[in-house]
Amino acid sequence: MANLQFDLVSPERLLASLEASEVQIPGADGDLTAMPDHAPTITTLRPGILRVVHGGSTDEYVVSGGFAEITAGGVSVLAEKALPRDEVTQEIFDRMMDEAKAAHETLKETFKNEPGPVDDAAKLLADMVAMGDHMGLSSRT
Repeated sequence: MANLQFDLVSPERLLASLEASEVQIPGADGDLTAMPDHAPTITTLRPGILRVVHGGSTDEYVVSGGFAEITAGGVSVLAEKALPRDEVTQEIFDRMMDEAKAAHETLKETFKNEPGPVDDAAKLLADMVAMGDHMGLSSRT
């Protein structure tokens, strides 16, 4: 069976570089699954769980944004923030939520009559809450 080359990079480190049979991506416009021979695609990421299926197991990573480039032979993810799911504690999630809330508040003050950036920040915050709920973590909203 054909595989994809999967690479996940955050500003802090290379999190994964391996052959995968599929990669489930939390795209900004909806979830998508990349498999070998996928049509070339570039998508932005929303906060969520990125799943990588390889060798009979699945690895999960928490991503808070970034980009994914999909080709017929590979998936490259450049994440704003990414951590293996098992490293995300309530404390780490709380910090992520605090950053998202602060960004939303700043944009509400900066763009009083321009809803676009404020709406984008509100959606990011809602995606963060949904991700935390999915992981069983409290969002303290």
